[in-house]
Amino acid sequence: MTKDAHTATEYALSKVPQITLGFWVIKIAATTLGETGGDWVTMSLNLGYLIGSAIFTLFFIVLVSGQIKADQFRPFLYWATIVATTTLGTTMADFADRSLGVGYPGGVAIILVLLVASLAIWYRTEGDVSVQSITTPKAEWFYWITILLSQTLGTALGDWLAGDDRGGLGLGYEYGALIFGAGLVVVAVLYFRTAISRTALFWAAFILTRPLGATLGDFLDKPVAQGGLHVSRLYASLILLAFIVVSVALIPQRAAQKTEPV
Repeated sequence: MTKDAHTATEYALSKVPQITLGFWVIKIAATTLGETGGDWVTMSLNLGYLIGSAIFTLFFIVLVSGQIKADQFRPFLYWATIVATTTLGTTMADFADRSLGVGYPGGVAIILVLLVASLAIWYRTEGDVSVQSITTPKAEWFYWITILLSQTLGTALGDWLAGDDRGGLGLGYEYGALIFGAGLVVVAVLYFRTAISRTALFWAAFILTRPLGATLGDFLDKPVAQGGLHVSRLYASLILLAFIVVSVALIPQRAAQKTEPV
């Protein structure tokens, strides 16, 4: 690799955080905020899923563009972009399985197809879908679009397991959170005990943390009669936002390295 190419690689990778326990703690909090924040805009403010998705799409485009233009890894910018994908993912999933009338199973199927297509096109174009492959603006766009779709799929999965309408399995938010939490434990065991692709395990964990956050978010703001704590969506979102800001400020983070086995 030439010196210029090596510099370009380090430049791109410096904007992606190292995958650590702290990363997953903040990620789960961000996904929970995405659920409460997305529901606050679409339901509490009564703007609807289509308008809510349009609003969050604007934030997503602006923040991803800023992330791509950044000259180095900037934690607050990165996590603001992650939050944008979680809120947009919430409204997109709700629009798919509620406004389109396909129910939770139909919404999961549609979003799953889009996610697989995104990964396939990314791989066909760049030859790699790992974090280490993000060395160009094009790869970064693929990365963020795939993250957005994984967040959307996670939301749809969480609603499917917890909900008792629209074809939902009716397991409730507490059991839903336990199931997805158990799934993350399995992924962690596979990571430390097997040689399964780290890239595949990363995306599996990234998808599973979203429904875990979605079920936790629903548990916070849904009525007691529906198995929730009935906390105001606005207050829940503000508490989660404060937690994320403090976590990003206090949890040590550094840019991922090319040799990092993600």
